Amino acid sequence: MRLDVDNLACRRSGRRIFAGLTFALEPGGALAVTGRNGAGKSSLLAILCGRLRPDAGRITVVGVGEATLPECLHAVGHRDGLKSALTAGENLTFARDLLGAARLTPRDALERMGLGHAHDLPVAYLSAGQRRRVALARLLVCARPLWLLDEPTAALDVASQEVLARLMAEHRAGGGLVIAATHQALGLTDAMELRIEPSGGEPAPPADEGLEDWT
Repeated sequence: MRLDVDNLACRRSGRRIFAGLTFALEPGGALAVTGRNGAGKSSLLAILCGRLRPDAGRITVVGVGEATLPECLHAVGHRDGLKSALTAGENLTFARDLLGAARLTPRDALERMGLGHAHDLPVAYLSAGQRRRVALARLLVCARPLWLLDEPTAALDVASQEVLARLMAEHRAGGGLVIAATHQALGLTDAMELRIEPSGGEPAPPADEGLEDWT
């Protein structure tokens, strides 16, 4: 899969957030999206997800047949997108059945995240870091070439951050793409950086709206 973004612009509530964003990712590529709070990092990811319409510009995806871009991606946002009354395993089963292209079983995905013991526990009983790892385990239950991650290390301890770095490296080694909005290093070797600055001198909004997960 190849992704090309050309001269992208975003306007929200009548205010131009950013303009002129251009980048291209070849198979195995990674992009770290940086910038201050409110610069538009989450808005960029929301446009790629199809949740927002761009104000200008073009997004082209190659190598996915007739699939649309939203059908080719995983999105993990600020909110974990989990159903608190369901177990960790049930949440992942739901995601697998909804998204298709099954890969690992929910139990195996949780094992990769160091949470095999939580398979049968309602996520309401899990800590913030554990819930975050369950949300990230969705990346593993379904095979999709593009991972969109909004502050993916939020609430993760150092060991879990290292697990995530390994998973991203494996995904890229198989030709997958990673785009991550972040304020800190993620262990994305040779990643390009796209720093978003407020457009046209207009003040940025107080903060980005967090990207919501698909599930």
